[in-house]
Amino acid sequence: MNKVRSAPDFVMIFATLFLLGIGIVMVYSASAVYAQNTFQDPYYFTKRQLIFALLGITSMYITMNIDYWVWKKWAKTGFLISIALLVLVLLIGREVNGSRSWLGFGSFGIQPGEFAKLGVAAFLSKWLSDNQKQIVLFRTGLLPALAIPLSCFALIMLQPDLGTGTVLMGTAILVIFVAGARISHYLALGMLGVAGFVGLILSAPYRMARITAFIDPWQDPLGAGYQIIQSLYAIGPGGLLGLGLGQSRQKFSYLPEPYNDFIFSIIAEELGFVGGTIVLLLFLLLLWRGMRTAITAPDLFGNLLALSIIGMIAIQVVINVGVVTGMFPVTGITLPFLSYGGSSLTLILTGVGVLLNISRFSR
Repeated sequence: MNKVRSAPDFVMIFATLFLLGIGIVMVYSASAVYAQNTFQDPYYFTKRQLIFALLGITSMYITMNIDYWVWKKWAKTGFLISIALLVLVLLIGREVNGSRSWLGFGSFGIQPGEFAKLGVAAFLSKWLSDNQKQIVLFRTGLLPALAIPLSCFALIMLQPDLGTGTVLMGTAILVIFVAGARISHYLALGMLGVAGFVGLILSAPYRMARITAFIDPWQDPLGAGYQIIQSLYAIGPGGLLGLGLGQSRQKFSYLPEPYNDFIFSIIAEELGFVGGTIVLLLFLLLLWRGMRTAITAPDLFGNLLALSIIGMIAIQVVINVGVVTGMFPVTGITLPFLSYGGSSLTLILTGVGVLLNISRFSR
């Protein structure tokens, strides 16, 4: 294995910091009205986002300079800590929007589900790299590999938080498949997975309402379909060049969570098709460099860990943009680097730091 450390991928750093900068500006633009009305401070969310961004950049710098195979040594410990935090949040966590997914005091808190994403990524990558020949076997390969993310997924669904659970399982399924799992095994389990996913939707009336609202939001325009209708009302008037930075109309108490899950709607409204396309191109640039790092990593653990991180980001982007444009049912998934949120932003930047370190050893 190549252990000669070189410079990190500066294109990846550029894309990350550019997206982060856009995110801070858009969090202010999208949240200023609500923050002024609620907290008498238009910069309330922006100041907190800046703090989280600084913490995240610091964490990114640290992990960029910690050789990534250290995470293989501590992967099991990190996974067990993730499990412990997910159990703890069920016992003493704070409920927000019907989901008991937060640990913290006052207005500050962390989401253990975000930590679990990285914990599962590291431990699953270690297990697969240590047991690569077993993965083609169903009972002693695929099932133990799936048990790792499923243990966290089950705890996350008890909160419940389908969005975080979907990203975690989607990333794990991608990595296990790339590690060499047989398609026939995946097809068999896939049918069970689809049945289970349908069961999760049917078990909660609000999830079923989101599905029906996705099919026809105008069936319930003031209820389940409200968010997606208001999101489309934001995107449509944006046109080619947008209404102008700060000129959104939907952020005036029309679109719920304009600075969080639906921040891309405000980007499209204020910056138009051009602005939204630039954001998506930056994500594509980041994903390209991340995939390049995954392919050229010097060992299998590095391959799979890099794929886990970049796959996690890609899945979140696809689902979030799909939701705000009406392509997917509404889920509580943030847009990486842009949406307001401390745990999500800090953990994503930490993951990018690990990815940058792997890039320093790429062939």
